[in-house]
Amino acid sequence: MTGLTYLRYELRRTFRNRRFFVFSLGFPIALFFMIAGPNRHTHDFGGSGLSAPLYYMVGLSSFGTMMAMVSTGARIAGERQVGWTRQLRVTPLSSRDYLRAKVVTAYAMAGLSVASLYVSGAILGVSIPVGKWIQMTILIAIALLPFAALGIFLGHLLNVDAIGPATGGTVTVLAFISGTWFPVNSGFFHAVGQFVPSYWLVQAAHVPTNGQPWGTRGWADVLVWTAVLVGAAGYAYRRDTGRL
Repeated sequence: MTGLTYLRYELRRTFRNRRFFVFSLGFPIALFFMIAGPNRHTHDFGGSGLSAPLYYMVGLSSFGTMMAMVSTGARIAGERQVGWTRQLRVTPLSSRDYLRAKVVTAYAMAGLSVASLYVSGAILGVSIPVGKWIQMTILIAIALLPFAALGIFLGHLLNVDAIGPATGGTVTVLAFISGTWFPVNSGFFHAVGQFVPSYWLVQAAHVPTNGQPWGTRGWADVLVWTAVLVGAAGYAYRRDTGRL
């Protein structure tokens, strides 16, 4: 099996999964209209300097994209249980092609989630220059790198019974302390949140107002977590498959 063949298989299999559309797309969109809709005319939500639709558009994008990235682990755990990963090891498919397919598929899912929430935001009146949309999307994509590695790490570390609570619980806690549901401008959650990459996912919403929502601390946090989790994912994969 070639890397391109496996990638096509992964994409086709993932986008035929109805549960993906319910939880990674439908759930964040429904929450967006339920929460942001009644506050669509609020132009300084919680002292954030952002309108409520813009704040929740990016906040729920962070929730949906984190879930999309980390849910890669659930698919890996399922493949391990039925012996699919063991079958792949006897094919010419390289470790690099295998991991690349997982990351590309996760980004495709996350991209669809972001696009659907951007459309939802526009429906509620979010209007910013095209360049700002692009900058915001690039920051979101960069901030998702550690979550791609986290999904692979958990998938090769945990079994099917444990992976669901682990991924769901992790994303829920990170979303809460990072300001997905309400602005975190001070206090304990603000202090803790700045050390996790999900916080900087939400901070990407500030691109339309100040253009530089991260700063040195944000970039350092995202890059350090990416390096740590990539190393952890590589270790878990090698330990699980016996590949050097």
